[in-house]
Amino acid sequence: MTVGGGSADYVHRPVMLAECLDLLNLHAGAHVVDFTAGGGGHSAAIAEKIAPSGTLFALDRDEDAIAATSQRLRAHIATNDVRVLRTDFAHAGATLHSVAGDITGTLDGALFDLGVSSYQLDGPRGFSFLRDEPLDMRMDRTAGRTAADLLETASGDELFRILRDFGDERFAGAIARRIVERRVRERISSTSQLVDIVKSAVPKAAWPKDKHVATRTFQAIRIAVNEELQHIEEGLNLAINLLKPGGRLVVISFHSLEDRLVKQKFLSAAGRAPSPPGWSPAAMVPRNDVPVLEILTRKPVEASAEEVAANPRARSARLRAAAKV
Repeated sequence: MTVGGGSADYVHRPVMLAECLDLLNLHAGAHVVDFTAGGGGHSAAIAEKIAPSGTLFALDRDEDAIAATSQRLRAHIATNDVRVLRTDFAHAGATLHSVAGDITGTLDGALFDLGVSSYQLDGPRGFSFLRDEPLDMRMDRTAGRTAADLLETASGDELFRILRDFGDERFAGAIARRIVERRVRERISSTSQLVDIVKSAVPKAAWPKDKHVATRTFQAIRIAVNEELQHIEEGLNLAINLLKPGGRLVVISFHSLEDRLVKQKFLSAAGRAPSPPGWSPAAMVPRNDVPVLEILTRKPVEASAEEVAANPRARSARLRAAAKV
């Protein structure tokens, strides 16, 4: 999802819900993992589809999202085996094993709704450049370094690579230099400081007309802080392993880096030679000689004009789906 401001009136809506449910092709008693529970919107709809006697594991690494999902799914506990678990993609396999044993090859469906959740955007964590907040940007506030820590310790070359590779920022070099210059005088610890740096580094004539000038910088730093691309790769590998033959995998992405990684993973698992960018984790994944996935979406599915009007977050959503062979 593009980082920025947001209204609680729309950011809590589950994106592309009808399309997700259609492609997941669920039935009563199905076993499903929602790897990115967020506010529980997708999870609640899934729980209705698999009742009675379905099994739903709703995962998230954010404590606020876990609290919200637990509240939203309370009504479904009587008809399904519902478990809300706090974990990230890298540790999801161990977490699921600890509560359910070996569930390899048993899932009917797996869902990923990638990007920033509404609880992260709405809270004072530094994801939004439209408010002056502490530069945290961690999806899990109990682990890892903050965005302020990264800006304090990363070398100029590392900052340049982050902005170039994760933000596709034309002025990555200039912004990285301004960050290094600024941190000599003071710690860069607020969103307003980072916005000022970006504005000073990018010529006014080059400011985008359709988005905030700091959008790409905030996106890049958020991805680096949370190691998002590496985690997505691990999560997709786990989901494919857990699905049973015929089980469905549905992934919603919100920017090109995520979508490209998902596309290449699907192509690789389907036995089709990928052509990923050199830095992508997917570039390290060999093509499967024996396909394990059948791609169901030739092109990514986009939200309808009606949904975008009702939920602006959906405007950049891209949905891909595949079935386990």
